[in-house]
Amino acid sequence: MSRAALLVLADGRFPAGGHAHSGGAEAAVRAGRIRDARDLAAFCRGRLHTTGLTAAALAAAAALGLDPLGLDEAADARTPSPALRATARKLGRQMMRAARATWPSPDLDALAAARPRGAHQPVVLGLAARAAGLGPQDAAHCVAYETVSSPATAVVRLLSLDPFDATAVLARLAPEMDEVARQAAEMARGGIEELPAPSAPLLDIMAEAHAAWPVRLFAS
Repeated sequence: MSRAALLVLADGRFPAGGHAHSGGAEAAVRAGRIRDARDLAAFCRGRLHTTGLTAAALAAAAALGLDPLGLDEAADARTPSPALRATARKLGRQMMRAARATWPSPDLDALAAARPRGAHQPVVLGLAARAAGLGPQDAAHCVAYETVSSPATAVVRLLSLDPFDATAVLARLAPEMDEVARQAAEMARGGIEELPAPSAPLLDIMAEAHAAWPVRLFAS
């Protein structure tokens, strides 16, 4: 397995569109739930152990070689918010374009043909990881990191939070990211029916409210 390929896939500069999304942080900032680095850490931790674990397991399962269409349906079932489903598919389309250009793969081509409007982003990421020669836990690590790095990056812009403080939040969450990735890879080996589905209802509610805002900095 290539460590360099893992770095490319996890890099925030990988052209998959993630920079335009806050992972729910913009709505949380407006609601007063994120005001400083301590609040950011709590928000990221909650997101990591709920929707982050779910997404990481989906990516791990795709990297393992489970049916991507079945995984896409499983992702739909685990995403009750229409706004978040639309976001996941938009990000999936963007990830698909970048992945097919970077690591051409028949599996990516087949999923792109079957889901022309976009498959869920974690499923596409898992297939991209597989095409890059990475394993299930690598794919899960990418998702776990993205789950917390997106809000952290967004809050730097939204609150003018010191970037050093935001990076410290990510560093302190590193052991928990490792554990979530490990759990996700292990659960993926049980098949689609054994994938986790922890929920974060407040994130769903905030996502629906955010989608209706006439003016916003981030797409989600």
